[in-house]
Formats: sequence, C-alpha cells, structure tokens
Amino acid sequence: MYDVVALGELLIDFAQLSVDGDGYPTMAAHAGGAPGNFLAALNQYGARTAFLGKVGDDTFGRLLLGTLKQAGIETRGIVVDPTVFTTLAFVTFKDGDRSFSFARKPGADTMLRFDEVDLSLIDQTKVFHFGSLSLTGEPVRTATRQAIAYAKEQGKLITYDPNLRLPLWDSPERAREEILWGLSQADVVKISDEEVSFLWDCQPQEGARKLLEDYGVRLAMVTLGPKGCMLYNRKGSVTVSSPKVKPIDTTGAGDIFGGSAVSRLLKLGKAPEDLDQAELEGIARFASTAASLSTEHSGGIPSIPEESVVLERMQG
Repeated sequence: MYDVVALGELLIDFAQLSVDGDGYPTMAAHAGGAPGNFLAALNQYGARTAFLGKVGDDTFGRLLLGTLKQAGIETRGIVVDPTVFTTLAFVTFKDGDRSFSFARKPGADTMLRFDEVDLSLIDQTKVFHFGSLSLTGEPVRTATRQAIAYAKEQGKLITYDPNLRLPLWDSPERAREEILWGLSQADVVKISDEEVSFLWDCQPQEGARKLLEDYGVRLAMVTLGPKGCMLYNRKGSVTVSSPKVKPIDTTGAGDIFGGSAVSRLLKLGKAPEDLDQAELEGIARFASTAASLSTEHSGGIPSIPEESVVLERMQG
C-alpha cells in the first residue's frame, strides 16, 4: 500500500552557478520535476510513494531513476523510452528572479500514454497527485485525464499543484483553461499567490475562498513566497509566516511545501475538510518551515531538510 502516487514530469534542472564575461551561464544539473520533489518530501517525512511517468533511455533518464530510488520512491511506474530524450529545464537568475527555458519539443514526460500507466499503483494508494504540466500537450494530457478519472472512481483523495510555467503553454489562455480544469478535479490544492493572481486577478484570501466555494476543493493551501502561507477549509483558516532564512536557491520550494503539508495531513488521518484550527496551523507551520529551510541549499530533492531539523526550527 502506498500513501501517495504521483503522475507527471521528471526532468533535469540545470541551475545557474555563475555567468561568464559574455553572459553565458555555468550550470549544475539536479534532479527536477515538481511531482518528484513533492514525493521526495513525502518520503523524507515517513510516507510511502510511487511515481508514474516517462524518461528517455539516456544518461539523464537513468540518473533520475537512481535519484528517485535513493529517495525511497517506487519507480516501476516510470517508462523508459528509447525514442525520446529526457526533458531538460534551464533555470537562470537575474536580480534574484528565476527564468525558465525548456528542452521539451517533445520531452519524454509529454509522451506518456494512458496504456503505459500502471493502474495497479493507483489501486494501491490512498492519494493520487498531479500537476498542470501534464496537461500541456498530448498524449500525456489524455493519459493524465484518464488516470484522474480512474483514481476518482477508486475513491482516492486527489491532490493538485497548478505549477504555472507559461513558456510550456501555447498561450496564457490555454494555460488558464487547463489549470482551472485541474482545480475542478482536486480535493487538496497547493497554489501560489502568483498563480491566484494569474487565474483570477485577486488577493490570495479571495482565491482560497473561490477554490472552496466554486471548485469544491476541500483544503486550499496558498503559498505566499517568503511571507509564509495560508490554509483554508470549511471549518476555518490560518495564516502563518515563514522562518527567516538566507535563501540561495528557491527551486522546488513550493513542491517541498506541498509534499510536507500532505505528509502532515496523512499523519493526522482526517478528511481535509474536518481539520480544526490547530491542525491547520500545525500543517502550515511544518510545511512552511520545511520549504523555507530547503531554499538554503541548491536543487530540489537534495535540499529537503530532515524532519528533526524542521521540528527543531519550529520549536526554536
């Protein structure tokens, strides 16, 4: 039995280390992809997880499989395809802001078909997770939609991360359409204040209420960057601030927040809509602390802090 099974992109993040005199970056490669970071955080905090996706039969694909296995994530649901190359993402920085470029035309993650999805993994899990990057093109869009439908038929809790990356969409309008469809499928949503603004041009509080009232979301988690986060369900809401850190790389922090929050939800063993104020605050503080501490290290999966470190920081 698994706690969480995620379907989505698995890729290599190339992060800028420095820039030469002509403006070309020197880059370091790290395992990437929001669902992988999300699952790795869950594993770090005691959950059992599995991944559904596709990589190329190449050096980077094999490295990614090794990284996930080392993180304790079940990889038998990952297809290795010799006809496509593992997806690559390039993250550069200017004045502290991130910029993304992608080698994904196509990338292996976009080529997953539904007949390649190991449904037995969905059968064996409590939670099914997906993100919007699996809705950017075919055949993975159809595979994702059918996998979600299957998971809902099996009574699984559905978690979702919009994870807006506009360069991967045909247009902002298509991005908004598909992301909103994803929200309509989800029980638990992790969304950023920037994504709320993109979708509805409103404040985070109003966005959280829209998720509950208009989309039937049972637990809305809105991240506010270095300011912290807010959690909303039908019983109430909480807003917590993030601990002060000295960030060097924010890549994967939102994914780590999501995985950390779901790990606490699983430990509580309650329906998301039944969490009381104290439980919401506990989830928010743990996830915000874990995500903040992760920014003091490079990369996504390698930066996830141990549970004891997170708890100690919360008490300090």
